[in-house]
Amino acid sequence: MKERRYDLDWLRVIAILLLHLFHCAMPFVAEEDWHIKNKELSNLLLEFNFFISRWRMPLLFLISGISTTFIIKSASTRQYAMQRSKRLLIPLVIGVLLIVPPQIYFERLFQGVKYDSYLTFYPSIFSTGFYPKGNFFWHHLWFIAYLFVYSIIALPFLLFIKSEKGKKLVSKFAYITQMIGMYWCIIPLYLAFLLYFWYPNDTHALIGDWGMFTRYFTYFILGSFIGINQIFWNDIVKKRRQYLKIAFLCTILINYFRWNDLEPEWGFNLPNFIYIALGILNVWTWLLAIFGYGKKHLNFNNKILEYANEGIYPFYILHQTFIIIIGYYVIQVNESIINKYLFLTFVSFLLSIGVYDLFIRPYNPIRILFGMKNK
Repeated sequence: MKERRYDLDWLRVIAILLLHLFHCAMPFVAEEDWHIKNKELSNLLLEFNFFISRWRMPLLFLISGISTTFIIKSASTRQYAMQRSKRLLIPLVIGVLLIVPPQIYFERLFQGVKYDSYLTFYPSIFSTGFYPKGNFFWHHLWFIAYLFVYSIIALPFLLFIKSEKGKKLVSKFAYITQMIGMYWCIIPLYLAFLLYFWYPNDTHALIGDWGMFTRYFTYFILGSFIGINQIFWNDIVKKRRQYLKIAFLCTILINYFRWNDLEPEWGFNLPNFIYIALGILNVWTWLLAIFGYGKKHLNFNNKILEYANEGIYPFYILHQTFIIIIGYYVIQVNESIINKYLFLTFVSFLLSIGVYDLFIRPYNPIRILFGMKNK
């Protein structure tokens, strides 16, 4: 596992671009609340968002866990903490203070709150308390906040699997994988999901968000586990078609239940426990299939990847702000949903790329603020 894993770079870029499409659809998606909303809503865009939302964030946390393992292999504890702080904590602070406030401002305008200008709104982020009642929050940058916390609290585990005892433990699970495949990972994922019975709502607020926090932390830990043993990757590549078949069948079955109003009642009952297991199997096999085909076909480098891999993190930080600003005006136009969606997607993408390429990429001090290395 010493070679550069270009397939992981490609998958990270693809996942963030899908996130852009996901967020551009949110103003038009039925049954989902968001910062701004179009008057007419689309059930078809809801299905698109539902499908990619099943595995998009788990994919990012898995890749983050794998990447963290690579970092800890060649860095001391102090170097690791410094690297994580520069990469995650500094962009989070800059994002909360400069990037996210325009999102909240336009959300308040959409809600009918009156401000003389953005300059009169901005001081309120320090005086009104935390979102949703107040105007201070990290919105889509919750991923960075959670990832930073995961990186710190997982450090003892990461150091353990780096040791000889840890390697022996990983080897035991690699032996299990040779016998039954990567299906054993479903057990910790299922146990983590059970916390949703006590914390059913995803708040993205870190404090009190134990259901979502534990679920994504489990993906992060599994990623760090997978990243250090080639046997796991051999299985993922070898059985990628098998995993894809299971993921495909699970998706059909889940949507059959959804579209026919046959989903079991939420609670401590056997049908619901089985349905939860079906959902976890669906997500996990999609992830394994994506990793398997990615490892097989995307493990190469070129100029496009070099540019995208460097810029995808600033793009992620910027993209939702432009979506909400442009979207605020787009939803007021008398056009079809598809025209609005395409326009919003195209313009917000160009703005995110343009700001990155013209004002972030060329300047070292700005690069550091967005989690990039010096040129």
